[in-house]
Amino acid sequence: MSSGFDPTNVNLDTADLAAVVCYLEAAGNEYNGRLGARISALFVILIVSSAATFFPVIAARVSWVRINIYVYLFARYFGAGVIIATAFIHLLDPAYAEIGPNTCVGMTGHWAVYSWPPAIVLVSVMLIFLLDFVAEQYVERKYGFAHTQPNVERLVTDHPGDTEGAEPPSRSRSLTHQQLHSGDQDEELHIAISRAQERKDQPASKAAENADIEESSLKQTEEIEERYFQQQIAAFLVLEFGVIFHSVIIGLNLGVAGSEFNTLYPVLVFHQSFEGLGIGARMSAIPFPKRYSWWLPWFLCAGYGLTTPISIAIGLGLRTTYNSGSFIARVVSGVLDSTSAGILIYTGLVELLARDFLFNPELTRSSRRLAFMVFNVFLGAALMALLGKWA
Repeated sequence: MSSGFDPTNVNLDTADLAAVVCYLEAAGNEYNGRLGARISALFVILIVSSAATFFPVIAARVSWVRINIYVYLFARYFGAGVIIATAFIHLLDPAYAEIGPNTCVGMTGHWAVYSWPPAIVLVSVMLIFLLDFVAEQYVERKYGFAHTQPNVERLVTDHPGDTEGAEPPSRSRSLTHQQLHSGDQDEELHIAISRAQERKDQPASKAAENADIEESSLKQTEEIEERYFQQQIAAFLVLEFGVIFHSVIIGLNLGVAGSEFNTLYPVLVFHQSFEGLGIGARMSAIPFPKRYSWWLPWFLCAGYGLTTPISIAIGLGLRTTYNSGSFIARVVSGVLDSTSAGILIYTGLVELLARDFLFNPELTRSSRRLAFMVFNVFLGAALMALLGKWA
């Protein structure tokens, strides 16, 4: 802001427009007490968002947790819609409000020479594409494994299969709860069950002859699991990284919010829960190898659940000094929001929609199930977009 700007005496014909905008946007610290309610927000968001994040992973990975397949499909595809709406409504739009052409930042210095939010989004999208492409090339060249959308139900793990009434074979690795409830594929499940039953009914001598074949098949399956995991985990980590950026900013803002705290509190509880559902649902579809499956999914879920509460705690610690409307805070927030928007746009459209629906050769042929999946994508996007009215 110009040092000679006098807000009490402004001639709009001659005034520096940037100085006027900067003055209007300089909100200052708006903390207005209610420390108890803010501390409660920390714990409420921690519990609710963590529960939403862990739910799809528990449903997919814990064999004794049995849920209807449509409950799992709701969590997975509702979450996909949430991620897409978050990119456009909760990240891209705020980025324009923070560093766009008609803001204090966007009218100042080198920020005024270009519209930076879409430029940062473009750079973010292209870098994520490059990372995705290099990762797939690396896996293909190292393992000779081209990228396809795999049939998740064809992958196998150590745990006894949850095959809805079919008895699992005693030696072979069979379908897990996760693979049963992937929902994208349906025909291969019955084939796997039939083959498992055939092996179970074989005479002992025939079973012994096939022992070596079983062991070889097991090793091959482990290799497929490992390759698919390496392809998918990089894309997932990028997705979680983008969501966590956003969660840090909103956590800080909630900790120091003024009169809007009453509205932000309940809205952000839903906001973080929906995002957590999207994170957890995406993670539930990743076939973690045995050496990672006992800790990595749970660690990643906990990482998301803790991010916003920790940010709220930091905001409370800085509640009398942090100014979310300051020039520096706007620059940092705008750049992070733009970067996260690019990450989530690429992930939402390519990883979630294109690969799950358009380029998935194993997509279910059930019209009812397809309609349910698509409906939940739109429902998630619509509800998350609606929340953008308040936060």
